[in-house]
Amino acid sequence: MNNFLELCEKRQSCRSFDETKSVEHEKLVKMVEAARLAPSACNSQPWSFVVIETPELVAEVASACQQLGFNKFTKNANAFILIQEEPAKLLEAAAKLCGSQYYAQHDMGTAVVTLCYEAAEQGLGTCIMGMYDREKMAELLKIPATKRLGLMLAVGYPKSEGAREKKRKSIEEIARFV
Repeated sequence: MNNFLELCEKRQSCRSFDETKSVEHEKLVKMVEAARLAPSACNSQPWSFVVIETPELVAEVASACQQLGFNKFTKNANAFILIQEEPAKLLEAAAKLCGSQYYAQHDMGTAVVTLCYEAAEQGLGTCIMGMYDREKMAELLKIPATKRLGLMLAVGYPKSEGAREKKRKSIEEIARFV
């Protein structure tokens, strides 16, 4: 196993994709396989993934991601993964206490992060997006109105290699050891 902290330093939000290099299907499958193994409350796995890799559909999805002028970089992404919220199956006592979907969005976030780390491990770049035209996306991907759409992940090969310097709070600002 490689050093996980090095992988954390390598992973970054990519907003400059090499549009000439397609993402291999096998790499997308491996990303979803990693996310499938992500932890979730009561092992409920309240997620499903729509992997968009067909070039014509990728272009339409990119356009739907550019709502209100955001996410213009998506025009060069080579693939997308949409994360959908699914019904969680918490243990009965937990569901009674806090509701069956209480942890679903947290669990989905964990799955998304896992997708991102597996992508980075394979030399791919990703960017997590919450802003996109959900109605247009549901229409493009033929998703029923009963489904709750979560985050969207742009995927591709970064145009340039090497990570930017990360600007993060210090450990002293975010943690208290007791």
